[in-house]
Amino acid sequence: MPDVILFNKPYGVITQFSDHALHPTLSNHIDAPGFYPAGRLDTDSEGLLLLTNDGKLQAHIADPRHKLPKTYWVQVEGSPSDDALAALRRGVDLGDFTTLPALAERLAPPDIWPRTPPIRVRKFIPDSWIALTIREGKNRQVRRMTAKVGLPTLRLIRVQVGDWTLEGITPGAWRQLSVDLPPTAPPRNPRKPMRP
Repeated sequence: MPDVILFNKPYGVITQFSDHALHPTLSNHIDAPGFYPAGRLDTDSEGLLLLTNDGKLQAHIADPRHKLPKTYWVQVEGSPSDDALAALRRGVDLGDFTTLPALAERLAPPDIWPRTPPIRVRKFIPDSWIALTIREGKNRQVRRMTAKVGLPTLRLIRVQVGDWTLEGITPGAWRQLSVDLPPTAPPRNPRKPMRP
């Protein structure tokens, strides 16, 4: 049975074990030989990062074909209008691709840890929170989505991937769980020809 690590990645930590000249890495927080990240989380993003010691499970989690939902709490500059939320729900044309429809809702300011360094605050521009669930994970996708609808991201925290959540895990801490491997695709009927 494979194991998975749920890690609450702090701001500024790079999703790699090898040393980095400017930033702390996973090796500063996790001592678990044989575990590797299943997916990634940008250096300036926080929250749930999954690691596993099983290659099949790593591929299942990271492969966009499986479309595991990923939920983020996003602190944005401005107040989300109904139109902005509707655009996120429809899918946003980012130029190089159009995102899949997302779940997007206003979120009351969550009771979470302070960020170091703190976000930039503008005196005359409010900030607010949205909960955003996507089934993709392209480079800086959430930040690009919110910017496209006029809500630049100030802080980004991933709180859930599939059924795994950040609940009860403080920044820099991790929890190890044993999990079942996801089911594999059923064998193809050898008498039924494949479509080209």
